[in-house]
Amino acid sequence: MVTLGLERGTVQIQKYSADWNCLFEREAALLRSVMGAAAAQIQHIGSTAIEGMPAKPIIDLIVVVGSLSAAGIWIPTLATLGYAYRTNDTVADRLLFVKGPTNRRTHHLSLAEVSSNFYIEKIVFRDYLRSHFEAFAEYVQLKMKLAQGYPQDRASYTEGKRTFVEHIIHIAKEAQHPSPPQP
Repeated sequence: MVTLGLERGTVQIQKYSADWNCLFEREAALLRSVMGAAAAQIQHIGSTAIEGMPAKPIIDLIVVVGSLSAAGIWIPTLATLGYAYRTNDTVADRLLFVKGPTNRRTHHLSLAEVSSNFYIEKIVFRDYLRSHFEAFAEYVQLKMKLAQGYPQDRASYTEGKRTFVEHIIHIAKEAQHPSPPQP
């Protein structure tokens, strides 16, 4: 079994492990056991969700909620599972929780509505990389370069990926809903 966890703010990329999907499934089952029908849809996102992709050893999950404004009721319940609510999150359309001590974060959990930009962008990015090898390979190369350059600066690592991620999201959305031809 692979070891999960990474110190907050650091970057360490590990070779892909099939165990990541098993760890996601285990965590999803745990979430369903306490959230019931409210956690009917749980998605594995991020690089650990893409077969073959090297990644930071942190499992990223999204629980789809019916209403983000009502999702705060889950904060105490998720705390019993070891999830800390991040009140300083800068993403407007999700609630973010982290699991594990600051020196070894193991899971990032987002609660989001299925229609939110956060949810849609995470899913289209993941699915595009799963099915487009050239983009997959380009992303691997970019991640490895940035991880070498910013091992103690996750913010810079993430910022360095931003243009690529935005480009892939744009072309993935365009492929799903092509613009009508111009006359």
